[in-house]
Amino acid sequence: MFPSLTKKYRPSNTDAGDGHSEAGKMLASARSQVRLYSGETSYRVVIGGLARDLPIVEVAPQMWIASNAELILGDVEFLTKASKILAGRIRKARVDVVVTAEAKSIALAFGLSKELGHTRFLVARKSLKSYMSERLTQPVRSITTSSEQVLILTQQDAAYIRGKRVCVLDDVVSTGGTLKALEALVKKAGGIVECRAALWREGPWYRDKRLVSVSTLPVFVGSSHPLASGLPRRDERR
Repeated sequence: MFPSLTKKYRPSNTDAGDGHSEAGKMLASARSQVRLYSGETSYRVVIGGLARDLPIVEVAPQMWIASNAELILGDVEFLTKASKILAGRIRKARVDVVVTAEAKSIALAFGLSKELGHTRFLVARKSLKSYMSERLTQPVRSITTSSEQVLILTQQDAAYIRGKRVCVLDDVVSTGGTLKALEALVKKAGGIVECRAALWREGPWYRDKRLVSVSTLPVFVGSSHPLASGLPRRDERR
């Protein structure tokens, strides 16, 4: 389910040197987002001076993430601050509408759209409703789901974004599966993807420099996980 960093990128001998090459810097940055799990129960994030502790949960054998579900779904103070900061970073893209996927990022999409002065944002649904007689669809698989899902735009929503400058939004980008599916769906509808945005870039997988984000989240792995290769053990970090 989860891609391996070594499968996504194999550095050459020159890349693995002093880290000054572009590929070497990219690998070093990606590696910094992987930590050896040593029993932690929470991970602290700070955005705009607001600190929150996220619970660490296991999402696959030998892999844990800091779960932002409770934070992103209901922390009004945090969402207000985060939306303001993210809006400041994407304002220069001059997007016309924000498009996100159901359901975790809906509150963030609302806050971001409000900060940008938009009157509407769009949500790609993940289940088919009876009123969706005409629709556009795009398959998607994310890091936290065990099976393939589908993103759906109604014909009315597709017509709304046709020809418009669009920001595709997710709360966290790890492998980038949801963001890429959103982008494909927007393009099917005739929209123009001008911005890719998220609050956090998570883990080592997604390295598209066009992503606008506020902060990063590490992934935690057990000692037998492929991503653990080369990571310092707990007694080595003292």
